[in-house]
Amino acid sequence: MEPLISTLTGKRVLFTSSFVLRLVLVAYGDYQDRTVAVKYTDIDYHVFTDAARFVTKGESPYNRSTYRYTPLLAWLLTPNIYLHLVFGKILFVVCDVVSGLLIYRLLCLRGLGSQAACRVCSLWLLNPLPMGVSSRGNAESIMAALVLGTLLCMEGRRLSWAAALYGLSVHMKIYPVTYALPIALTLRLPETRAEEEEEEGWRLRWRRLFGFVGSFLNRELFLFAGVAGGVFCGLTALFYHMYGWEFLHETYLYHLTRRDIRHNFSPYFYMLYLTADSRWSQWLGLLAFLPQLVLLVLVSWVFHRDLAFCCFLHTSIFVSFNKVCTSQYFLWYLCLLPLVIPGLTLSPAQGVGLLVLWFAGQGVWLGPAYFLEFEGSNTFLLIWLAGLLFLVINCFILIQIITHYKPAQTHKLKAE
Repeated sequence: MEPLISTLTGKRVLFTSSFVLRLVLVAYGDYQDRTVAVKYTDIDYHVFTDAARFVTKGESPYNRSTYRYTPLLAWLLTPNIYLHLVFGKILFVVCDVVSGLLIYRLLCLRGLGSQAACRVCSLWLLNPLPMGVSSRGNAESIMAALVLGTLLCMEGRRLSWAAALYGLSVHMKIYPVTYALPIALTLRLPETRAEEEEEEGWRLRWRRLFGFVGSFLNRELFLFAGVAGGVFCGLTALFYHMYGWEFLHETYLYHLTRRDIRHNFSPYFYMLYLTADSRWSQWLGLLAFLPQLVLLVLVSWVFHRDLAFCCFLHTSIFVSFNKVCTSQYFLWYLCLLPLVIPGLTLSPAQGVGLLVLWFAGQGVWLGPAYFLEFEGSNTFLLIWLAGLLFLVINCFILIQIITHYKPAQTHKLKAE
């Protein structure tokens, strides 16, 4: 059995087979779309394609209702119109496999051997969830590749490339902006405390405060902020010039004020559903960001020395406590999980137990969600209670991961 596993998780076999499996799913999806009433292709893929069609006509991609993404995505998918409808799915599949390659490179950089890195990497490459999401035409694999590329360049101290990829990732979707604080804490200079023993009271506190602020004033942090900000602001200015206020609203502002009252995993959905017509509804939606903010600041301060682990915790907290949470959001942190697994001291039985618990939480939620969506039963309260249970399960799993995690000894390359 061991020789067979070693062969299947060999680098060439693993990456080739994972790519072929995704292509098979794309081909099957095309067949199912043509022959079965229940379609395989994600509805968002049709939204992307329609937006790309408007772009090819010289019109705004926002002429397509419900298109709330950067115009860059519509531009990338114009070959759907010029070449073939399947182009976008192939692009997403390629990004999915590239994400696996970036995970492999990161694991090797963090001290794992090639064989061990391939085995851990297979948890992403052979995972049916990302395989299904990318082959159905969902663009989350692009975000996974950008975030992992940023982390790889940060680990390798290629700050200019890291900053460019980070700026692009925030432009594509706003959630990586939360990584700014741990990145800044990672790049700040160490504080010197040689003269503190001679000072007391308020002078010592002021010296520490100025020392802390001064630690952020360094070339590396200015370089990262300048490049990342330049990429983000440059793309934003370009698309604002082309599409005006509609671009800013649909791409960014809509997601800040969004109040999705359809059933989802969020612990806030039922509150937002009940208060949809209230004048306080928008304020309640904004207050929902407060628990996220507090937890993200705390996690950044405590765990920033291991950036990959910190970003995993950031994303898990952001998704679990977000006012909108759907299954595709899970990919935002699942692509970072393979970077964390080598540092866990959990036994295999404990790991499997946590995985079963995570799926069980989703199963409990899917029961009343099915009766609401397909049977028309009023199960909103049950869905909300199941969502709260799933939040408790996610928090328990995160606590177990934090408790059993030992930071990796990252190999530092020479800075740029």
